[in-house]
Amino acid sequence: MMSLKTTNLIETVKNQYFFKLKANIDSFSSLVGIQILAILFSLGGVGSSGMGGAEISVNVKHYSSDMIFVFTLIWSFITAVTITTRPYRNHDFSFVSNRLSSSLSNILFLGTASLLGGVTCILSGNLVEIIANVFLNQQVYSLTGGASHIILGIMITFFYLFLFSAIGYLVGTLVQVSKLFVIVLPVLFIGLLFLEASTSREPFLSNLFQFFAMEPNISLFIVKMVLTSVALFTVSLSILNRLEVRR
Repeated sequence: MMSLKTTNLIETVKNQYFFKLKANIDSFSSLVGIQILAILFSLGGVGSSGMGGAEISVNVKHYSSDMIFVFTLIWSFITAVTITTRPYRNHDFSFVSNRLSSSLSNILFLGTASLLGGVTCILSGNLVEIIANVFLNQQVYSLTGGASHIILGIMITFFYLFLFSAIGYLVGTLVQVSKLFVIVLPVLFIGLLFLEASTSREPFLSNLFQFFAMEPNISLFIVKMVLTSVALFTVSLSILNRLEVRR
């Protein structure tokens, strides 16, 4: 007897999304661990300056969340690569699903992870200042602009993390197509670095960095991040759709 119960894409994506939040809880645990490690590295300060005279000297240490931000970017990239691996893909066969619903739920999960990473990254930067003041007996002067500055920082960090998630998802997808990409992609990246260092032409990676990181207009920055992330996820989805239903 055939079942009369039907499922739609939205319902399937929602079920897979909530399942992945529970199944991938270890990725959030690793986020806490890696940010704690970054906080420890940041307690030494990211820079210092000093001045002095005959009877007085002043030493200034600069504290920021830069180290935490970099570590969180690496975490988002690795998390995105990890969920493309076969054990994680096999979780989707607990549901009536297809490649589209699986990828959409993965994107929602990565978006949630990026938002959580952005919040904890910015708040961890404030935690560094508190630890330096309370436990290291440092006189701390903060240049933050209040709640609006924190919200803006979380938003910008979220978009960077989501972009790195999109890059990681594409890399993981390519590796699933062929294991040769494990060798080819790092070789291409390192080769590009050496090529740019040995030639006098305008460096591609430097221009790419300035395109995303040096944009002064927040609206244009968001447009760049969203369009690039969507393009990367679309390419990944088109590649995954060509894979076998189960490998």
